Amino acid sequence: MSEAAPTAKLSDLGVRTVSAVMMVLIAGGALWAGGFVFALFVWLIGLGLLWEFGGLVARITSNWGERAFWMAGGVVYIGAACFGLLLCPPELRWLVILVVIATDTGAYFAGRKFGGAKIAPAISPSKTWAGLYGGMVYAMLVMLAAFVKSKSTVLGGPDAITQVFRDFPLTLAMMMLAGAVLAVLAQTGDFFESWMKRRAGVKDSGTLIPGHGGLFDRLDGLLPVAIAAGLFAWTTIL
Repeated sequence: MSEAAPTAKLSDLGVRTVSAVMMVLIAGGALWAGGFVFALFVWLIGLGLLWEFGGLVARITSNWGERAFWMAGGVVYIGAACFGLLLCPPELRWLVILVVIATDTGAYFAGRKFGGAKIAPAISPSKTWAGLYGGMVYAMLVMLAAFVKSKSTVLGGPDAITQVFRDFPLTLAMMMLAGAVLAVLAQTGDFFESWMKRRAGVKDSGTLIPGHGGLFDRLDGLLPVAIAAGLFAWTTIL
């Protein structure tokens, strides 16, 4: 028994790793291809998310009126995220994904390192305030790095990075603030899905991704961030 448990954990880790690599390759390929390929990828993922959303709703309530209300909300929520991602220019799409990844990574390491008080133990027992703050810090650093890289490339010269910090302090602060807000949005999406799963009485939203659960499990934090990015692109870029 003592040897079987570690072996099972290693096997599960292998499955999760292979699945993660495949997800990165497929999503990265679609992002790189752009155009019709990316749009098709986004809407196929959107349909998959809506299918899993409907599965959770079916477990939450048997009342058809309530199910219809839930599904209408799901169509708006998931559809807005898909439209938002498609509205973003390629650079912003990459930034959105990096911010969500940074949030998850920062939350994971800060939560493990510091632990502490839970945010909402009845909904998601593993989420701590330390994890939230860690996710915010990582997201802020990603936004800061993205802006510095973009501006320093335009400015050019050996002291371009120093010049960015000297000439754009307010913009840098706003970018970091935006990163913190996006991290909170990502965590909110995570909590929303956790709340739905709690009500549905399930651990995962689906079984599509071996070792990771369903699409909703992996993209819960991306949805509200994609909506926010789409609104930003619509109002300021397009």
